[in-house]
Parts: sequence; structure tokens; C-alpha cells
Amino acid sequence: MRADYDIDDYGGAPVVQLENVGVRYGMGPEVLRDLTFAIEANSFQFLTGPSGAGKTTLLRLILMSVRPTRGLISIFGEDVSDISKDNLTGLRRRMGVVFQDFRLLDHLTTYENVALPLRVQGKEEATYRAEVVELLRWVGLGDRMHVLPPVLSGGEKQRAAIARALIVRPDLLLADEPTGNVDPSLARRLLRLFIELNRLGTSVVIATHDFSLMDQLDVRRLVLGDGRLHIDE
Repeated sequence: MRADYDIDDYGGAPVVQLENVGVRYGMGPEVLRDLTFAIEANSFQFLTGPSGAGKTTLLRLILMSVRPTRGLISIFGEDVSDISKDNLTGLRRRMGVVFQDFRLLDHLTTYENVALPLRVQGKEEATYRAEVVELLRWVGLGDRMHVLPPVLSGGEKQRAAIARALIVRPDLLLADEPTGNVDPSLARRLLRLFIELNRLGTSVVIATHDFSLMDQLDVRRLVLGDGRLHIDE
């Protein structure tokens, strides 16, 4: 049974807009085709579909690490078809991303990995240390903040990657199977964290196979299959 969950619609330009987008690799067939949809400001949606349907490719399209073969994409109201490198960097800094392979830096501690986006922005540690520590404790890594990633379990790395994505309070969060390496109890706790971030104004896209996770929220589902997108409102 799904819980009721209301999404505020603040109007204005969508955070992400795709129009007739197609993607192919090399000379092969299109892996994604005729994608036309929008991600609104302050919205929450799940992205689902069978393995190999193109969920990760779609997330990479939004992140602009994959370019469309055809069609138009706008991010935060800006057409990205001919975007400059500096503007691209600026748009990406407004996103938080949780990758399936974590992408933690092995020479940095858990704390340093989570704080890294703030350091890159030039912020002084004194302005964010308490917030980083609090977030690490919330995701159950309070006693692991000073260890290096190679000694963390898969679930601990997953939580560190989620904390790193959330620490900047992004305008858009893209999460690729963010609960795939944690137990159901912790998955529910992490989902509450995503909900709270959404309530603070972040648009959230969670790619997942976990129907028990999706059934906890009555939100839009973007369903990929055979290269096409179906929207379940």
C-alpha cells in the first residue's frame, strides 16, 4: 500500500526538459528513442525498468556525460546542445549524483570524501564541518568517518556516496540504485532523507528496481522499456 505524498509544484521552467531525444552508440540501433518529458522543480520521481533498459544512460544524459544523437535537452532552463565547458561545470554543480560504482577517492577519508564538493566550491572547513559530521552520523557512518574507502563495506560506501551527493543540497539529485547495497530498514531511512531533501526544494530522480521501495511513495514513475519511456503519474 502506498503512502500519500504530495508534491508541491512551484511552476516556472522545468529543471530538465527533453524533446524527441534519441541516443545510439556508434552505428548501432538507438538505445533510447523519442524521449519527451520534463522534470519539474521540487518534484520527486522514480526511474524504473528492466536491466539494460537504459536507466543509467538516461541519468547520464541529464548529467550531460552522454550527448543525444538527436533531439533537444535543456537543464535549468538552458539549452545544452552547444553549452560551453564553464557553463556545463556550473550546471553540474547544481546537481548531486549517486553513482552505482560509488566513485569515492581511496586516498581520502569518508569525511573528506563527503566534504569534497564543499572544498571544491572554496568553502572553509569551519563553515561545514558540523554539517558533514551530522550527516555522516545520520546515515550510520559516524564511527567510520576517519577511515579510507578500501576498508568500507559496499553498503558503507553506498551511504558515503549518498551523503556526498546530499551535502551540497543540490537543485537536482540523480541517484542510480541508491539502496541497492543496504538492508530494507536502512533503505527506508535513506528514502526518508531523500524525501526531506525534496521538501527543502530539491528535485529527486531515483533509478531503482526495488518495487518495495517505490510502493512506499505515491509519486510519478518513469518506466523505460524497449528504448522508450512510459510515464505512470
